Amino acid sequence: MLKVPLLSYIIWLPVIVGFFILVFGVKSNKEGFIKSLSLATSFICLYLCYLIYANFSFTSWEMQFVENKLWLPHMGIYYHLGIDGISYPLIVLNCFMTLIVFISSYRTIKENVAQYFSYFLIMQGLVCGVFSALDSILFYIFFEAMLIPMFLIIGIWGGINRIYATLKFFIYTFFGSIFLLISLIYLHYVVFFDSGDLTFSVEKFHTMYLSVEQQKWLFWGFLIAFAVKVPMFPVHTWLPDAHVQAPTGGSVILAAITLKIGGYGILRFLLPIVPDGCIVFSNVVIFLSMVAISYIGFVAIIQEDMKKLVAYSSVSHMGFVTLGAFILFSFNYDSTYVQNAIMGIEGAIVQMVSHGFISGALFMCVGILYDRLHTKLISKYGGVANKMPVFATCFMIFAMANSGLPGTSGFVGELLIVLAVFKVHFVYSLLAGLTLILGATYTLWMYKRVMFGHIKNISISVFEDLDVFEKISLFLLVIVVIFFGVWPAPLLNEMHSSVEHLVHQVMQSKV
Repeated sequence: MLKVPLLSYIIWLPVIVGFFILVFGVKSNKEGFIKSLSLATSFICLYLCYLIYANFSFTSWEMQFVENKLWLPHMGIYYHLGIDGISYPLIVLNCFMTLIVFISSYRTIKENVAQYFSYFLIMQGLVCGVFSALDSILFYIFFEAMLIPMFLIIGIWGGINRIYATLKFFIYTFFGSIFLLISLIYLHYVVFFDSGDLTFSVEKFHTMYLSVEQQKWLFWGFLIAFAVKVPMFPVHTWLPDAHVQAPTGGSVILAAITLKIGGYGILRFLLPIVPDGCIVFSNVVIFLSMVAISYIGFVAIIQEDMKKLVAYSSVSHMGFVTLGAFILFSFNYDSTYVQNAIMGIEGAIVQMVSHGFISGALFMCVGILYDRLHTKLISKYGGVANKMPVFATCFMIFAMANSGLPGTSGFVGELLIVLAVFKVHFVYSLLAGLTLILGATYTLWMYKRVMFGHIKNISISVFEDLDVFEKISLFLLVIVVIFFGVWPAPLLNEMHSSVEHLVHQVMQSKV
């Protein structure tokens, strides 16, 4: 294994470059240099991800590429980083989608260029920090800090109601973060009074014993914090508003990356720290997940704004993530328990990664249309495929993937989750399966109204097909969506050992 601190490079390189651009780029008019530097930085981070992959042990569940330095000795806070098969795919997703945003924005962003690219770079680094942090306070710092660039992105480049959307986004997420901080401080003091160990180590929290009553309270503390991020029903209402008002790049990162932090937090904190509390309340989460999958799907059907439709679709699809994560608490502890539980959690992780690609691609497609007609209303479009056949083909692939078409990445994760649920609740699996039909209904209906039929607006008749930057962005996303749909083995093999270890952690009572 390499001795180079690759995780620190992935975190701090984009942050440092982002601040450099923010300080020195604002006063200069070198837009080309700023864009090229941002692209180069993102490429380097993606190359660092490859170096991690080349030196990654797929058979080990232990944390790899660990960096551990004492940071605040009097508080027991360490600069502690490490990744496993659960966090690594999400880091790659983050770096890849940020690169896609930079490529797609190369031509379209002409105002406040330095601020735009710097905020996304800083966001990229902070999100990598969230997925790498093994000290809970360090995790919390990254978790909170990433709100700032996203707040600014929506607030500066957003739509007419951007102030309302940014405040709602900030209040919801900050409210959830308060419960996370209280829970972490409580765990810290429990460890200190039990063993005298002054630590905020996530791995230490995984091994500590708590009463059922303690776990119940901590369960709700963690769940509220991460449910807002997912977002779960009924704390999902900030997401459609944020998406509608956010610029295209902001919507892409918000859907592709930010939502995954909630799912990651559930897998890293909630399940292994308070498994007995999860058993008590698992049916509540499963019920809320089913509501999100089914009810929100019906809400998506009636939307007339393309962005809002895709946003509600994201809530529905992320419901599969929480369903796959918590369905393991409904299995009987028998010989097939581990296999079925692994299937559910692996399905949840695959769904997170796949949804990142697909939802990001759909928001990018909506952004391409918006750049040409300056409206997101479905009723204003029609016959776009006549003038933009290449775009229509790419859009169709992403629409099919969002519908769970076999051969696309959207099918794999949802299939694994539905199969895991089928082993426990036939009715739940039936509802989840029917919701896949519902997803196809609203996605393909939107596609039909926008792409086919008569040209309703004379402006559409002069539309030009994709430019070179748009082609590169969409083609790369098409490749990954089809690749992981046809051959998901690399992703599943990478996470298997870590997921198996997580399941064994959950099986052990912490009382």
